[in-house]
Amino acid sequence: MIKPMSRLADSFWRAAAYCLHPRVIGLSLLPLIVSAALAFGLGYFFWEAAVAGVRATMESWSLIDGMLKWLDSLGAASFRTVLAPIIVLAMAVPALVVLSLLLVALLMTPSMVDLVAQRRFASLECKHGAGFVASLSWSLGHTVLCVVLLVASLPFWLIPPLALILPPLIWGWLGYRVFTFDVLAEHASGPERRRLITEHRMPLLVLGLATGYLGAAPAAIWAMGALTIAFAPVLILVSVWLYTLVFAFSSLWFSHYALAALQEMRRADTVADRAPDPVMDALPANYEAAPPRVLDQVENVDDRQDPAPGPTPRIENKPSPL
Repeated sequence: MIKPMSRLADSFWRAAAYCLHPRVIGLSLLPLIVSAALAFGLGYFFWEAAVAGVRATMESWSLIDGMLKWLDSLGAASFRTVLAPIIVLAMAVPALVVLSLLLVALLMTPSMVDLVAQRRFASLECKHGAGFVASLSWSLGHTVLCVVLLVASLPFWLIPPLALILPPLIWGWLGYRVFTFDVLAEHASGPERRRLITEHRMPLLVLGLATGYLGAAPAAIWAMGALTIAFAPVLILVSVWLYTLVFAFSSLWFSHYALAALQEMRRADTVADRAPDPVMDALPANYEAAPPRVLDQVENVDDRQDPAPGPTPRIENKPSPL
């Protein structure tokens, strides 16, 4: 049996190679278009209202308002102007991450699973353990729970170490739950899917954690301070594209790992379910050939007692002496 970590590394390189496939590149455009349209639409209709609401909330808090007045006295009055938009953008980034992951899972993962199965697991039987409705319900339920966890963890983001740990952990857990279900929905039955998730929980969690940190990497483009406000439309488009690529790669990574694990699990079950043979099972482990039959032994004995006759001797025609 291949070790799980070795399979993780093998699946990683295979997923990276599949990202260059024309079909994967074409599929990545659909989530990009949908998420970019939603981001620009929401920004167009709600940006000013959101910034005004955040600014009013900050001014209503005496502690924050006092800190802003102190900054104004130091000549940093411009900080009050850009603080509210930066907070709105910081709150929008997690929503973009979750939206991109959900769109990739729904719009790209089924097609990429088919691509991986056709090229690498053509003989793997499809048992149709879950349909589109079940996959959609599973993804939406876990997405809502993820949003709740993100909102509940917002106060801890003010602590620098936790700000680098909590969001990737939550996104990684969401990717682990959503991608594993969607990858196995077509090929594994319900019991097989639950068993595989139980037996491979730790490698799948590691894969999900890696997905979470990969998903957090594009957020670095927002670390430009006040410039993020001026270039917000372009940065939103670039970040959505990066999130789509990251989660498309993660979906391929899950596909290669989960389908390989499913194939190995079925092979092990086939060997375990072999009908017992009372004769062959009684033989020593190093006995490679079947024992000779009794009839073959009798024929061999007869051959030794009655050797095969040789050629008939030649009779020469010599004249008789009589």
